[in-house]
Parts: sequence; structure tokens; C-alpha cells
Amino acid sequence: MSADLQIPWLEQASRRQRWLVGVSGGADSVALLRLLVEHGFRKLVVCHLDHRLRGRAATADARFVAKLAAELGLPFETKRVAVARLARERGESVETAARHERHAFFIECAGEHRCRRVLLAHHADDQAETVLWNLLRGSHGLKGMGERQWIEVANGGRVEIFRPLLGVRRRELREWLAARGYRWCEDASNAEPVAVRNRLRLEALPLLDEIAGREVAVMLARALQSDDDAREIAEWALARAAVVDPQGRLHLGVLRELPAALQRAAVVRYLRDHDVPGLTRELLEQSLEMLAPGGPAKINLPGGRWLRRRAGRIMLAT
Repeated sequence: MSADLQIPWLEQASRRQRWLVGVSGGADSVALLRLLVEHGFRKLVVCHLDHRLRGRAATADARFVAKLAAELGLPFETKRVAVARLARERGESVETAARHERHAFFIECAGEHRCRRVLLAHHADDQAETVLWNLLRGSHGLKGMGERQWIEVANGGRVEIFRPLLGVRRRELREWLAARGYRWCEDASNAEPVAVRNRLRLEALPLLDEIAGREVAVMLARALQSDDDAREIAEWALARAAVVDPQGRLHLGVLRELPAALQRAAVVRYLRDHDVPGLTRELLEQSLEMLAPGGPAKINLPGGRWLRRRAGRIMLAT
């Protein structure tokens, strides 16, 4: 492929605004930072979190990113967090604890620099891994990362995440860096088939490519777009069907008149709008059983809540 990358977001986004940029030192995040600078973005803050998982290698990564930020004349924020210890204390996986700490770090940086916009370097291969993993966990429909997404932490802080590279392949970013002679850090742990994401990247997706005779990441991206289009159509239809009453409850009579696909879409939207976590196919099927005459009047939901049917309405209760 040509060393030139066509990324519409870089042409459309404001250069007058300040942006926080998550930079690990790896090829993806270094490419994002370099691309931003080449496209005239100057109000950038480089943010690097050391998870203290890789000893001297992690320290070297932090030094590399600090040097890169200085070379580009950009402010640099960094922090060290003992993620493995926090994971044990909280009973979380290391991956989950690391994600929570990254979010908290970005929110700290947002407060320091009065900027709630964070740029991350997730790309098309990361998206394929996310979609595949969510399917394996039983997600309803194809579920990937959004190009824009608000995230919050327990203390109420929030930032908006932007992912401008979701349409770019991993190898394209490396080719772009190599063509310009830019250096990056290699994380040796990424080549170890230990974590789930590593196994999907190193084992599952290459095998699927071989079986299909084509790049599965591209196929998943197209399927995700089709799923998003169908979801947008469903949202348009539901907005006109008045499935939610003025008190914020699902109207059972209206729901029963809808086609099955829109019934499912209405229940999914209702649960998501009320921040119900762990929305699996099994949970959705249980919720839909409430629409049938003689179906359950109550089902348990994650987080100590439940869904209740009463007087022709379906509502959340605690």
C-alpha cells in the first residue's frame, strides 16, 4: 500500500481545540501522534500511563514517549500505577483493572488541562478483535468500539473518547511509520498468546483468514457497518412508534403490535438507556418473554435491579 494514509477525521477535526492523546509508545499510538502533528494539530497533550506490568521495558517506554513529546514540543503527562496489585485487591482481571486506571488517568489529565477530548489509536484490527470477542461472549448483535464515546469513572468524572484510526489496518500504520523513518517501541508481551486479545490477534483471526481465504477484519468491519445501519433504521422507526410512555416505561400494548425485530430493538434500547450492564442474548430473550401473555412478570437484571411488568407497562425497578 502507499505510504500515504487517508483519514477523513484528520481533515475535519478542529485544530484550534486542545486534545489529549493517549500514547503508549507502540506503533499505533506513535503513528496517531505523528499523523496529528503532520496534519497541523499543535494543541496536543501527550498522556502516558505506566501500568508497572513489564518492569524495565515499561520504564523505557515511558522515557521514549517523554522524549518524543519533548522533540515535538508538546506537554507530557505520565503516571505509574500498580495495576496487577489493584486487580488482585478488586477481584478484577488485569485487563479490566488496566482499563479502569487508564480512564481515571485521562480524567485527571482532563481536569489538569481543561480538556475532555481524548484521542486513542484503536485501529481496524483492534475493532475486529473487539467484535469477535463480544460475539464469543454472547453479545446481542455486532458490538464494536465507537468512533466517539463518553466514558465515566466512579467519582463522576467523564471524558469523550475519539478513535480516528478505526478504518486503518495495523500494518498500514507500521508501513507509514517505516516509510518516514519514525521509531516506536515493541511490546514483547503482545507476541505472547496469553491474554484473550492476544490469542484472538495471534491465533484466531489468522486462522479465520486462512479458512475464509480473505481478511476477516475487513469482513467484520463491513458487517459492523451494516449492523449499525440496521440499528439506525430501527431507532428511526421506534421514535415514531411511541413505545416509551411519558413516565419512561415501555408500553406493552404498543410493543406487541410491532414486528419481532423492532420489539427486540425497543427492549435493547430501553435497557441500554438505563445503563443495564452485561446485555447478552440470553438476557434479551428473557426480557422479550415478558411481552407474551402469561410470560414472566419479573426478571432479574445485573446490578441488583429487575425488569417488571405491571398494568400494561414494563419498567425497571430496584
